[in-house]
Amino acid sequence: MVGTSDAVTHDVCSNGLIHHSNESVEEKLDELRRLMGKTEGDPLRIVGVGAGAWGSVFAAMLQDSYGHFREQVQIRIWRRPGRSVDRATAEHLFEVINSREDVLRRLIRRCAYLKYVEARLGDRTLYADELLKDGFCINMIDTPLCPLKVVTNLQEAVWDADIVVNGLPSTETRVVFEEISRYWKERVTMPVIISLSKGVEAELEPEPRIITPTQIINRATGVPNENILYLGGPNIASEIYNNEYANARICGSEKWRKPLAKFLRQPHFIVWDNGDLVTHEVMGGLKNVYAIGAGMVAALTNESATSKSVYFAHCTSEMIFITHLLAEEPERLAGPLLADTYVTLLKGRNAWYGQKLAKGELTLEMGDSIKGKGMIQGVSAVKAFFELLSHSSLSILHPEENKPIAPVELCPILKMLYRILIIREFPPQAILQALRDETMNDPRDRIAIAQTHAFYRPSLLGQKF
Repeated sequence: MVGTSDAVTHDVCSNGLIHHSNESVEEKLDELRRLMGKTEGDPLRIVGVGAGAWGSVFAAMLQDSYGHFREQVQIRIWRRPGRSVDRATAEHLFEVINSREDVLRRLIRRCAYLKYVEARLGDRTLYADELLKDGFCINMIDTPLCPLKVVTNLQEAVWDADIVVNGLPSTETRVVFEEISRYWKERVTMPVIISLSKGVEAELEPEPRIITPTQIINRATGVPNENILYLGGPNIASEIYNNEYANARICGSEKWRKPLAKFLRQPHFIVWDNGDLVTHEVMGGLKNVYAIGAGMVAALTNESATSKSVYFAHCTSEMIFITHLLAEEPERLAGPLLADTYVTLLKGRNAWYGQKLAKGELTLEMGDSIKGKGMIQGVSAVKAFFELLSHSSLSILHPEENKPIAPVELCPILKMLYRILIIREFPPQAILQALRDETMNDPRDRIAIAQTHAFYRPSLLGQKF
């Protein structure tokens, strides 16, 4: 009951831990509904935009937690229609279905099993949106989700949404939200937007700066910055849905981040809140850059622990150097950035992509949207950070040579990734040449340079001096 303060619920996680909560799920929902001005009979409308792995899992987690309160909340997800599923994927999906008795029974009960049999035999074509309705994300077939309410018409999905969750790659965010803005012109109140996207873009005129997905959304829609938040953390989508313990931060205005952190928090998914939105968002994009290189090194050295540790030392020193350019108090970012980098290097799609490139199983000509994985956002991030840190207006004084240089000159791994992935001057094997360059500075020296010199450039994140 709403209003009781002494009721305690006990939730058991899949790993056996007991989570004690002083608030029931319904109380958390009622609290957010009140904050958003919802009245009885008017459901809170939450819409996911984009159905990649993380966007689909996020919607499914909300559906699992709150979907049974049908009068109080409505949870939907939008994805583009028309993407067909090839027979090999259909065959694999059929194996997944038959290996999970709960999924098999659910499909039979919903009279949906036969179409998967027909697709397995090649007698029917399945589409990604109908799979999602049955709880299968095309980028994460091995992890069945709960059934979702899927909408393929963007206007229908978002026009009356109270909360919009951006699950799109950064490269697609602008065009989709520019379309969305046309459907919001008559709105009296603006929605709250939670962005999950970790990519970045570089804007070089009138002065160099990084553009993040939340800034893109603000420009495209006119939704005030107060209503736009970023959620990120060291997470693998499939593991989160399987109730592996995880944590994340939701960053943005205090008005929304604190109640949303409480609303999103689950026994196995702890959500903290933080006011530094743009910096956390940029760090989410930065780790994707170096994850690609980590995958290359792992593949080229047959998973050599020594070689991977050498790479890790160099890439983390470059990231620390870059954070000193972007943040006034970069030490506050060290823990979250390293944690996110660590999990991405272990199991993220960007590291996987680097491995496949190095092994020759993928080529750059295939593009950075990969079947079964989705968008590899680290590729565009390499281009953005290289272009930004190469700009002549950002020159810094080299501490040893006492001459002005572009910041990128102190980031040899970033430079080599740009030459491999963007201008395609070298093959993936060149990443090892960069590591073995005898002229490369000790990673410790790069960190010392960053810590002892005033490199901070507030303008890079659009902030004033």
